[in-house]
Amino acid sequence: MSGNAKKSLLNLPLKVILTEEGASYFIQNRKKLLRIKLADNVEEYGISLNTFSPQSIQRMILIDYISKIEISMPEFVSSRQEVMDLSKLIVFSLLYKQFDREAFTSLVETDCVRKHNRSNPSQLIDERTKMSDAQLRSRMKNMDATITKARKQILDPLWADILENKDLTPEEKNIFLLMTEKFLNRMSLLNWFIITKFFNKPGFDEILSKLRTVLTAYTEKSKVAEYISVMVMELALNSENTNIRKEAKIMYRGIDEFETLIYDPDIRKKIIEELQRKHELVFLSWKLGGGSSSIGKQGRLQITLYNKDDEFQEVKENIETKKSADLNKRSLIDFYRELPEGQEGTDLGLYYLSYLDEACKKVNVKFESLVNQYAASDLTVITLIFNF
Repeated sequence: MSGNAKKSLLNLPLKVILTEEGASYFIQNRKKLLRIKLADNVEEYGISLNTFSPQSIQRMILIDYISKIEISMPEFVSSRQEVMDLSKLIVFSLLYKQFDREAFTSLVETDCVRKHNRSNPSQLIDERTKMSDAQLRSRMKNMDATITKARKQILDPLWADILENKDLTPEEKNIFLLMTEKFLNRMSLLNWFIITKFFNKPGFDEILSKLRTVLTAYTEKSKVAEYISVMVMELALNSENTNIRKEAKIMYRGIDEFETLIYDPDIRKKIIEELQRKHELVFLSWKLGGGSSSIGKQGRLQITLYNKDDEFQEVKENIETKKSADLNKRSLIDFYRELPEGQEGTDLGLYYLSYLDEACKKVNVKFESLVNQYAASDLTVITLIFNF
């Protein structure tokens, strides 16, 4: 488990849809935006990338510049690690943002901040407080030593607990130590301003206690990033294999043992090339929160997998006309249980799903899954929703 992707650059065909803030920034800096058509045939403004720095994508997520990310490919096996790295990057970015929001909420509810607000009505520190980073840096000039001391006071008891925890392996201990630092490293200047303003003053112990509670909760929540990336990959591979089997039946009609054919590297390559030519791709989409203005939805992540064909728009219109007459909607676990017997990956899918569900429950992450199947075209749309 790692908060950042290991590679300095990832190679994936990325469609990045921007928020209003993100689009405004790009336009102000004279960067041309593209009108991008997504898997659900909606067109939105964004940018297209084939090679990108994980750090740059994370920075854009942290400052609310990205609303959706989508990739589409005929096969995912060759990009397995990159896709998993991207998935973890997105999950960690949302966790960092949510941690920062919860830390702020906890800080403004402390007695020392409330007393300050009562005594200084013209200098309130609350949810409506707006200060630019430049203003905050100016106010926190020469506070580096105080920040270092505050960090140490926040982390020392947590690190002691982690190191003394006999249920953790040495590797897990190192991961948790690293994660606590990563969350603090990405905490906003406004939170550090509050911490330094009340550092070692009466009531500061409550600030430390509340921060440690939130930090512990989010360090625990970070465990789900790995499970989510594995589940996403399993779903992508399952859809990829479904498409390859379907195309193999067309290309090698009359051959009984076509199942063995698809594992021949040369034949598989030809099938994938044909899927690419027909534009029969698997689409993976991550929808991030609801933007800075969507109260209560900032910590929401919706991951959607479309096993799409060229008739998608027609099917979508038919469904809307018939009021879902040929739509089969159920949970992901039912979807797996009802897959044809012997279909590769079914058992693994159930296995990953049960672990993901259990991991989410343990750390208070709300998780639900839904599968829509459109009978007219064998189109499958799988949606995973997480509320961090």
